[in-house]
Amino acid sequence: MLSPWGKSNFQVIRPKDECDAISLNYTSGTTSSPKGVVYSHRGAYLNSLATVLLNEMHSSPTYLWTNPMFHCNGWCLIWGVTAIGGSNICLRNVTAKGIFDNICQHKVTHMGGAPTILNMIVNASDSEKKPLPGKVSFITGAAPPPAHVIKKMEELGFSMFHSYGLTETYGPGTVCAWKPEWDLLPSEEQAKMKARQGVNHIGIEEVAVKDPVTLRTLPADGVSMGEVVFRGNTVMNGYLKNPEATKESFKGGWFWSGDLGVKHPDGYIELKDRSKDIIISGGENISSIEVESVLFSHPCVLEAAVVARPDEYWGETACAFVKLKDGSKATAEEIISYCRGKLPHYMAPRSIVFEDLPKTSTGKVQKFVLRTKAMAMGSLSKKGTSKL
Repeated sequence: MLSPWGKSNFQVIRPKDECDAISLNYTSGTTSSPKGVVYSHRGAYLNSLATVLLNEMHSSPTYLWTNPMFHCNGWCLIWGVTAIGGSNICLRNVTAKGIFDNICQHKVTHMGGAPTILNMIVNASDSEKKPLPGKVSFITGAAPPPAHVIKKMEELGFSMFHSYGLTETYGPGTVCAWKPEWDLLPSEEQAKMKARQGVNHIGIEEVAVKDPVTLRTLPADGVSMGEVVFRGNTVMNGYLKNPEATKESFKGGWFWSGDLGVKHPDGYIELKDRSKDIIISGGENISSIEVESVLFSHPCVLEAAVVARPDEYWGETACAFVKLKDGSKATAEEIISYCRGKLPHYMAPRSIVFEDLPKTSTGKVQKFVLRTKAMAMGSLSKKGTSKL
């Protein structure tokens, strides 16, 4: 039956060239000013099919939207769900109650969202939570989700898929494809594996980890850290009216993501940090992602973000901005002690700031705002001292 909003005589206007622009999408602006990213018909078509496959969608899925459609065209799922004859369930306001209510009412089979949505779901009150009517496949992207959050999601009945990409790669560019042998691992280890970024999907020709100076591909040893690079059909045409930034981002024939990571011997990528977010303290690299993962495991912590704070002795130290769960209490000293019990001493944050975290319209933490605040706080130690 024809939808009352459809037109049976709708005339499709096809592109003259499949590489012509289909849409303009802006980057989130988490690390710098947003840039206009030009998508092509070819790239959008291929990534739409890839997202259906990496979400393991069958015919007529029911997709619940919590990731904004304006962000990477909804990770290309606005086209992908349509291509497979699916139903779209849209939320005017994203709340934990709304998510559970709609899953139950519409028998949702698939959904996706940033780690902030995962956090919202696992920390929902008992009155908001409802038993799921069936397994709900949930694909998450953006920052690597803490392993314990993935574990809690699966305990609620969600089947988790972790993808990774950028606006410049039409959203998802890699997926942590599950290996049968991982079924034998303890649940905590399984969650850690699912938090990896994985391997490129069929729309991306290749993903690698390279030295940003020499452009050399680094060994897949799980240790050698470099910048994650992409090439393939589902990489942007370029930045709108910004040829300098386009040229810089495609040096050596690869798209340079700005994300630092390692490749494991099995070929799976694991992110360590944004190149702008890595903290260098006393000559040691501190991954803000690793510190944030520990902070999220603290029973009182709802949200956390870690940035560099300038230090006269160490160069930089880790500064954590933390939002506590409603009704929870924890001091800065308690949280620092907790981190020191789970991390090498130098990696633990030395300062804690309790406040709401600034976010973009897509739910990503605006770390450049937090870096400015940390910079204004000044140094903890004085030059010539080494107090920890």
